[in-house]
Amino acid sequence: MPATAEAVRAFRERLGLPGLVDVHTHFMPERVLDKVWDYFDAVGPLTGIEWPITYRHEEEQRVALLREFGVRAFTAMLYPHKPAMAAWLNAWSADFAARTPDCLHTATFFPEEGAGAYVRQALDAGARVFKAHLQVGGYDPNDDRLDAVWGLLAEAGVPTVIHCGSGPVPAKYTGPEPIARLLARHPRLPLIVAHMGMPEYSDFLDLADRYSEVRLDTTMAFTDFSERISGFPPGDRGRLAGLGDRILLGTDFPNIPYPYEHQLAALERLGLGDDWLRAVCHDNGARLFRLDG
Repeated sequence: MPATAEAVRAFRERLGLPGLVDVHTHFMPERVLDKVWDYFDAVGPLTGIEWPITYRHEEEQRVALLREFGVRAFTAMLYPHKPAMAAWLNAWSADFAARTPDCLHTATFFPEEGAGAYVRQALDAGARVFKAHLQVGGYDPNDDRLDAVWGLLAEAGVPTVIHCGSGPVPAKYTGPEPIARLLARHPRLPLIVAHMGMPEYSDFLDLADRYSEVRLDTTMAFTDFSERISGFPPGDRGRLAGLGDRILLGTDFPNIPYPYEHQLAALERLGLGDDWLRAVCHDNGARLFRLDG
């Protein structure tokens, strides 16, 4: 059943948080989101793992729900699967951010001619976070056509939430090796590894240890759903405490097969303490995006 605002509010109030900062939520043009939902609807029959969309609502209702949950800042994670799509998505997301002030202006890109130009345009328009999806896009992050993009993002210090782990289904360019090569060329590039790098958790923690601008988001990690499919290594749990200033709350709302508060409960049951939870669920994101000036 859908999460209740009361359950999320109780979590926030117990920790004394002014709100939550969720760096991995999805808003995109309706016909694109419908295709995403069609994909998840098809996952169950193909894999035997049912993936019901808990928050299959109209856009206005989804925004209202996040506000009811006390999410003070969220994102519009959107991504192209082919050329000549990213600039159009960026135009949509700029409009969405303009009419949704608590959404961090989100943009995206694809390895194609002109990528550097439209990424610069998005930055000039105020984009605060980008999304890259190596699994869906099927591209190498080291593609020469992205050199200008990574250079611009490194110089601007604007982070990219990047789906680069091999979950739920591996692709040609997923896994830690392409990202390791990318960071070797751009060591100050601010990347937020989506889903904690699932299932290559340890390898992406290694990259975070090596590069100070690498962060990880919690999206779907540690939940009952993900633990059944690709559990987090118990031996690495202590490393989460050491990287507590570079782990950010992400949920994948609305495309999650459980209530919103389950992600929060999954983080709490790690037993890493209230200070860690405050940092992950609010303070790290508020600092990264300068929400308090």
